[in-house]
Amino acid sequence: GAVGIMLGCCYRLSCVAFLGPYWYLLLLDKTSWNNHSYLYGLLAFQLALLGADRYGSVDGLFRPQKRNAHVPLWNYTLLRAQVFIVYFIAGLKKLDADWVGGFSMGTLARHSLFAPFRLVLSEELTSRLVVHGGGLVLDLSAGFLLFFDATRPLALVFVTYFHCMNSQLFSIGEGARGTPRHPQPGHGTPGYPQTPPTRASSSPHGPQTPPKILNRGAQTPQNTLALTKPPQPSPDCHYEGQGARGGLRPRQHLAAAFTILYVLEQLFLPYSHFITQGYNNWTNGLYGYSWDMMVHSRFHQHVKITYRDGLTGEVGYLKPGAFTQSRRWRDHADMLKQYSACLSQLLPRYNVSQPHIYFDVWVSINERFQQRWHRGQGHGGQGDVGDRGHGGQGVRGWVWAGSCGCCCFQLRLGRTQGHVGGAAGLSPQVVDPVCVPGLHLENFVSEDLGNTSLRVLRGKVLVELVEQQQNHSLQEGEGMQLPAGQYHKVHTVSPEPSCYMYLYVNTTALELERNLTRLRELRERVRNGTEQSPLPPELRPILGEPPPAGVPLDPLVSLFLRRERREQRREREASLAQRLRRFLRRKLFLFRRRSVPAPPPAPRPCPLPVPPVAHRCPRSALMTLIALRNLALGRPSPERLAQEVAFANWR
Repeated sequence: GAVGIMLGCCYRLSCVAFLGPYWYLLLLDKTSWNNHSYLYGLLAFQLALLGADRYGSVDGLFRPQKRNAHVPLWNYTLLRAQVFIVYFIAGLKKLDADWVGGFSMGTLARHSLFAPFRLVLSEELTSRLVVHGGGLVLDLSAGFLLFFDATRPLALVFVTYFHCMNSQLFSIGEGARGTPRHPQPGHGTPGYPQTPPTRASSSPHGPQTPPKILNRGAQTPQNTLALTKPPQPSPDCHYEGQGARGGLRPRQHLAAAFTILYVLEQLFLPYSHFITQGYNNWTNGLYGYSWDMMVHSRFHQHVKITYRDGLTGEVGYLKPGAFTQSRRWRDHADMLKQYSACLSQLLPRYNVSQPHIYFDVWVSINERFQQRWHRGQGHGGQGDVGDRGHGGQGVRGWVWAGSCGCCCFQLRLGRTQGHVGGAAGLSPQVVDPVCVPGLHLENFVSEDLGNTSLRVLRGKVLVELVEQQQNHSLQEGEGMQLPAGQYHKVHTVSPEPSCYMYLYVNTTALELERNLTRLRELRERVRNGTEQSPLPPELRPILGEPPPAGVPLDPLVSLFLRRERREQRREREASLAQRLRRFLRRKLFLFRRRSVPAPPPAPRPCPLPVPPVAHRCPRSALMTLIALRNLALGRPSPERLAQEVAFANWR
């Protein structure tokens, strides 16, 4: 069907051959539904009604009345109106406070594509002005600029550049939600509405564009297809003035009415959320018709599925996402209902009779605090989904409304994380839940997270340590250390919702990185001859030597060698520009920080007999300037001096 549409061969039949299977497969699985797949279906439906086989088509070779014939103006109006609606409605949805405030795509400015902007702007300003402000202006103006002939060339330059950037920022394919090409911690990013090459090519052009291009080519195919001759009149068109024949026919009245109704319907659907009593920022009503593009980024910190045997009362847990390859059920209430029905049918095969399914889903939207999304009346706020209604108000009835009482913390959250991370010096992770009164959060602290604490930012909570059978009451501003490898429950006992913050450090990963760094420095000292002590046999493989006979390869050394091979392969495959950038970065760091040996620090535990690493004292241009300033103005406070040394050591 697609090939027939492209060639204009058996055009109507080709449209049906494409349109029928496409919409059948799209409606068969709602997890494949997104903005660009929906737009493809709309464009296919429009092409089936339009006269797109009048110019340069195979049908024109066999049907002279179609060859190079006029196309009714409503054909162009319909396509242009569709593209206009996609851009303009997307721009209107970006007038949301989260987008204007720079929270929707907060980490996108870290991508290397925005490096030129970061030379003159901070990362925060790049995100707010370039990413969010530029996206808002482009979506609001692109529809108008593409609609009119005079401004279309300028619009094509901007939208082509925009979609080429998207092709580098996101990996977007048909039938799959877009995912960023670069990591965005804490975000589950929905994709842009269309694949960038398709959106760039589907930008509307004028009817004079193809003849101008083809007139520069060979003359033989042009004469065969009548491409250079003036277009002939078409019975589908209505002509006014001299030579006009008769008035408007019923077919033309019907075409005009269809165009008006279709445009009105496309303007109505993005704002039809009152039908399902849900808006797309939380309950996800008619999301697929809304052109909400990148307005919402979600992050799920806590997802738990519990089942209970209806006969024996046995309680168990399921891995989130079991029996499905999609994760969209965590954001769409109707999909969660269908997922629970699927689990109810499958669990009896695993000796679970009359299963009751309970969900506990916490979601952070646009960098807000984590909040319980699924609503229920069971233990801990987890409700049996299998007994609840489906569709419309029934779905919305068991989804918690988002708490607005802690939205002010959204502005402070990034600063709080940066302040705590800089103070700790260990790159900690921060998780911030919000819990309504009468409910609780049950959580487990992994053994790897050896330094986990909880701090209350608003309200009053009761922390229950399950294994120790202890309760601790915490108020606003108070905190406590949580034991690793144990369950705990955080009950909200204040009349208003409580906000609290988890601060944790993966001590296992931190110690692993330290050991790998020590191995790398040890290898450098052995190669340059500054290492005096002999290298143990189990560490000889880091120099490229085979391990001794009968001595198994240590897991730490094996991981070190894998990383080294990966880095070497990445350097071999790097482009000339990447190699030049790496060279300049090394020279920059060499200028910033020149190190000389100093007395070694206290030894640290390590699973391998790695010799102690000599500490390095920074002697650089920055440190020289700091020392000269201290000689002239006096030594600053130890806190400020520590900050300056840390800045000089930055890599």
